[in-house]
Amino acid sequence: MAKTPIDNEMVRSLATLLDDNHLTEIEYEAAGIRIRVARNVSVAANYAPAQGYAAPAPAAAPAAVAAPVVADDPANHPGAVKSPMVGVTYLSAEPGAPKFVNVGDSVAEGQTILLIEAMKTFNPIRAPRGGKIIAILVTDGHPVEFGEPLVIIG
Repeated sequence: MAKTPIDNEMVRSLATLLDDNHLTEIEYEAAGIRIRVARNVSVAANYAPAQGYAAPAPAAAPAAVAAPVVADDPANHPGAVKSPMVGVTYLSAEPGAPKFVNVGDSVAEGQTILLIEAMKTFNPIRAPRGGKIIAILVTDGHPVEFGEPLVIIG
């Protein structure tokens, strides 16, 4: 059986996408060739599997508390941090642990603000810039779509 040559340029392109979108893995398949690029992330190592994670009670502090500060469409806010993937959001490292950030907290560029689980991999979502958390627009343990606003940093 003949080996398929590796498309080094495609691997480089996937690695760039991985870095640009702060992902931990990316996979591409075409014409029967599949390329997967991944890296290890230490933050996700301590996280419990999704099936063990209990959804918070509806009475828990809702993300809408800070909503009046945010414009009608949070996705258009200049400080919106949008989801780079489809997955389930987690606001803390494990059930019962303190949240990564709360409304009013100051964050530094690169600081983990939440996790998104996609395909059994926990991907840290990092602050793209420093500032103050104005609003948290997602709920712990609930799904998000690609491009959906997660938090607003002012």
